[in-house]
Amino acid sequence: MNKKITPFLFLPFLVLSACASKQDLVVVTDDLRKLKTESAGSYSDVQQAHDEILRLQGSIEEAAHKNTLAFGRLGMEDSLLVHKVDDLESRLQKIEQYLGIDKKEQSSSAAPKPKETPESAKPSGVTDAAALLKEGQERLGKNSFAPARESFAALLKTYPASALADQAQFYLADSFFSEKWYEKAILEYQVVIAKYIKSSKRPAALFKQAISFEKIGDAANAKARFKTLVNMYPKAPEAALARKKIQ
Repeated sequence: MNKKITPFLFLPFLVLSACASKQDLVVVTDDLRKLKTESAGSYSDVQQAHDEILRLQGSIEEAAHKNTLAFGRLGMEDSLLVHKVDDLESRLQKIEQYLGIDKKEQSSSAAPKPKETPESAKPSGVTDAAALLKEGQERLGKNSFAPARESFAALLKTYPASALADQAQFYLADSFFSEKWYEKAILEYQVVIAKYIKSSKRPAALFKQAISFEKIGDAANAKARFKTLVNMYPKAPEAALARKKIQ
């Protein structure tokens, strides 16, 4: 065979190979384009998720900061109130000393002497506490403030662990409030607030303590107590009244 003709025999094969290589290149290019598109979509999803996580973290940190500020304000309000209560206690002690009132004699005369009865005839502790509470409420209803306090004080002294102790303390404070002895009422309401933290009378004690502060011209502590009431017991009937006072 002529050697000059031989190269031309392989020319079709070279052309076919070139075409095949070009098709493969197009397929690979399409695959790369799809891969880039899918990767871009995945990256976008990841970026959105990352942005959402950052947004949630920001919201959580903001909420935590607000809670810290709120609890800080409540702590400051209570700190100021305790200082005010201590000041009132000091003033009352001076008044009592000036009037010559002996606290020991006052406390001993507060509780009525129990009648001697047979052991079998004595009622249970709950019945006794309930009777003393009812007696005190009846006396309070008749504006017999001192006798009412005797009944409440007797309940608190004799049955300090009674389920009615918080009510006795609240009504004892109420007796001073009704008598317009607001400084003393503030102190007694504070016992309800600080000691009987689960008492149903606590919202009312907060409200009446705030009113007592108003009555003695202490608007700052009154407003602080109204705010505490609204924050701690937003659904209590007294909270609605407190909101009006704050406004």
